[in-house]
Amino acid sequence: MTFDMTKIDSELKRIEEEEGVRILYACESGSRAWGFPSKDSDYDVRFIYVRPVDWYLSLFEKRDVIERPISDQLDINGWDLKKALNLFRKSNPPLLEWLQSPIQYMEQYGVTEQIRQLSPLTFSPRSSMYHYLHMAKGNFREYLQGDYVKIKKYFYVLRPILACQWIEERGSMPPMEFENLVEQMLPESKLKQEVYTLLTRKKAGVEFDLEPKITVINDYLDRQIAYFEETAKHIAVSGEKQEAALDALFRDALREVWGS
Repeated sequence: MTFDMTKIDSELKRIEEEEGVRILYACESGSRAWGFPSKDSDYDVRFIYVRPVDWYLSLFEKRDVIERPISDQLDINGWDLKKALNLFRKSNPPLLEWLQSPIQYMEQYGVTEQIRQLSPLTFSPRSSMYHYLHMAKGNFREYLQGDYVKIKKYFYVLRPILACQWIEERGSMPPMEFENLVEQMLPESKLKQEVYTLLTRKKAGVEFDLEPKITVINDYLDRQIAYFEETAKHIAVSGEKQEAALDALFRDALREVWGS
């Protein structure tokens, strides 16, 4: 069944009306943005929103996320701007990925671009490498052990391992697109050929089941996980917190969205 893309826009507008918020930015965050969706992949929409000024002037902590049940292939939820900026200050990789998603559904006002401009200053190589390494280790341990493995899970280990390599070599946030990482991080080799063969099959809509493990990929991942477990200990700790700049950005966003 073909997905009606207008559902995303209408759902974002419905959230604004029902919640009394303004959505600043919305993008695709999952396998579609990474470049390896399955036939039945959901649309993983993530957004950043801002509430009226009085909501923030409260003695009490209030819920700072908006979530909707998954329905009709649509998985949609978002973070309040204050929450997003606090995570940004800590170099949160999922948020940094959202900001550079190749599939963007909405961008209103100037705040999102201002956050992007601060990204190189706040980026923490060590915390980001640990994030991707944890993701790779978990999926490798869970899905890629034994003679027969869940073959599509190779993508969910390869991508974070290549992201670790990018961080080590370039000291910046890796791109979201899997194929971009493969092309720039892997030399021409049997390994690269096997990875592209898998990617070609997935793009063709092949639904992977249990298949014999691909030894050259398994061996590579095993080596790289061990390597980055040591490397992460010695990589640069963090960028600058930019707290004053983020405070100013938050206030400016409130003024821009809701007026003075």
